[in-house]
Amino acid sequence: KSSFKATRRFATMNTPGAVLLAPSTNWDKYDAMYYLKGAAAGGICCSITHGALTPVDVVKTRVQLDPAKYNTGLIGGFRTIIAEEGAMALTTGLGATAAGYFVQGWFKFGGVEFFKVNAVKFLGEEKAWDNKTGIYIASAAGAEFIADIFLCPLEAVRIRSVSDPEFCSGLADGFAKMARTEGIGGFYAGLLPILAKQIPYTCAKFVVQGSVADGIYASMGKTPAELSSGTNLGISLSSGVIAGVASAIISHPADTLLSKVNKKGAGGTGSMLSRLANIAKEIGFVKLCTVGLAPRCVMIGTLTAGQFGIFDTVMGALGASKFHFHNPNA
Repeated sequence: KSSFKATRRFATMNTPGAVLLAPSTNWDKYDAMYYLKGAAAGGICCSITHGALTPVDVVKTRVQLDPAKYNTGLIGGFRTIIAEEGAMALTTGLGATAAGYFVQGWFKFGGVEFFKVNAVKFLGEEKAWDNKTGIYIASAAGAEFIADIFLCPLEAVRIRSVSDPEFCSGLADGFAKMARTEGIGGFYAGLLPILAKQIPYTCAKFVVQGSVADGIYASMGKTPAELSSGTNLGISLSSGVIAGVASAIISHPADTLLSKVNKKGAGGTGSMLSRLANIAKEIGFVKLCTVGLAPRCVMIGTLTAGQFGIFDTVMGALGASKFHFHNPNA
């Protein structure tokens, strides 16, 4: 019987598509320190990637806020801003971006690992294997919700500083001014659109990246353990680009609403929902889905690839290995 199991395991591991199968999980290594390492790696990868792409985000936000003026594409937007305000204008909101996305990445990547591992523990490995897509989605949604509670105030300051460069001289000044003039409500005016943007984005990001990476490994007939670290990094980056573009398209309408609602006076007065409805009606569905989409696909595709590459690299440097689903019956 044991010989049959060993033969079955060997055959399964050499079957295309079975790249994530592994022996029974050693749960002792998934302790509090593992989640802290995952959170730290997530904070680092998100802060670096979002911070590095601040110039692209500045152009994207300007296009969404004033499409009549910035109507010459991504390169044209760069030229317009540099010509009118100088090159340093492209770094507007860098402090808020780096800080905000470190916090968001901490809770997002760390949270996904926490919810994912504990869901497998609760369901059992066999049932978890059969429902891994659902676990990815639920883990990503729960982690992103928590992360966005912390991200929203920083994102509000960033968008206000990009739309009005004279609003503040830095992150601390922006927080003080917004708190003084608008109170706590000003920081969370964009919470609904940021949830509508980030939760589908994050769910798509983790599901698509995992599925694409699995497909690449299956086409090669190899497991990650059988390939070099450089090859695995290349697969993480390429699958991350595809996941990023898919996620950008899915979440773009909410991203446009978020940029608009954080602009002072946008959508008129009244509740947040009424303001969002007014903005959506004014823009129109097609423009809501397409204005600023090209630079956002460039930005999200690049940063998502970078995030997965940096996350895996930092986890390895910290002596941890990201949890993978496996088939306990293999």
